[in-house]
Amino acid sequence: MIDLALPLAIALLPVLVFLGCLIVMDSFKLVRLAAVIRTILAGAAVALLCYGFNTLLLTGLPISTTTLTRYIAPVIEEAGKAAFLIYLIRANKVGFMVDAAIRGFAIGTGFAILENLHYIQMRPEAHLFIWVIRGFGTAMMHGGATAIVGVASKALLDRADRWRLLLAVPGLLLAILLHMVYNHFFMSPLASTIFILIALPLVTLVVFRRSEESTREWLGYGFDIDRELLAMITSGTLAENRIGQYLHSLKDRFPPETVADMLCILRVQSELAIKAKGVLLMKEAGFTVPPDPEAAAQVEELRFLEKSIGRTGLLALKPFLRTRGQDLWQVNFLAGE
Repeated sequence: MIDLALPLAIALLPVLVFLGCLIVMDSFKLVRLAAVIRTILAGAAVALLCYGFNTLLLTGLPISTTTLTRYIAPVIEEAGKAAFLIYLIRANKVGFMVDAAIRGFAIGTGFAILENLHYIQMRPEAHLFIWVIRGFGTAMMHGGATAIVGVASKALLDRADRWRLLLAVPGLLLAILLHMVYNHFFMSPLASTIFILIALPLVTLVVFRRSEESTREWLGYGFDIDRELLAMITSGTLAENRIGQYLHSLKDRFPPETVADMLCILRVQSELAIKAKGVLLMKEAGFTVPPDPEAAAQVEELRFLEKSIGRTGLLALKPFLRTRGQDLWQVNFLAGE
């Protein structure tokens, strides 16, 4: 174990340290530590599944190890790592590009840790240079490739009206291409590692800066809209607005109690949106924000109202419901999901 201490540290610590830097750099600190740990474990599970599948292909098909490594494994591994991340984005558990980058890199971290542990077990006598390449190069490549899938998918979703699986394709193709190029060793292993160590932090800085700018824009614009809507509802002046006039026109199509629930859902949604944006602003300022038990109750009320109104009622209310990525994410965020 003493002889393996240095290889283990070199093979495992770089990717963990970089992931820690990503979490520290995030001004809003929206990805909870428990969520990061779960995501790392998911990445390790993907590595285990991919290892089993790649082994089956290698023993069951007439292909060489080189062909598998260069052309087949990158597709299988990047698709496997991306699957859990796509689920998180689709389920509105990722609010911003920074969150997608952190969760994506965490998946790659879990994948790389298990893979490197396997290599150390198989080749404990390998030269220290091998572990430098695997720790600073291959592991960082795994994390960076999946982070690319997350950032690209989230950026496209923010510009779309709803989620489509097609939104994940560009990022996934780019991750597969990066993985294939890395495995071809067009440059020497050391040169490839140095390139990863230079390019990855630079790209990350650009992503973080752009994401934080868009987050602040969303906070400022969305906060004003939510506050104005809530003020109209609570002051009784909503009838003078086009939203109130639209709700009044629905009385001929829906029972009065359903229309009343529609008004309630707009109120609760606005209150939750204001609370979520307030938490973000406090987190950016460095404050620790305790969980709000009232917010959790409001989330439950919101979900009850959605069921009470029904699919047809929600479709009728769609022009005024906040259904874009960040708007749906903030409900899950306040619910602690």
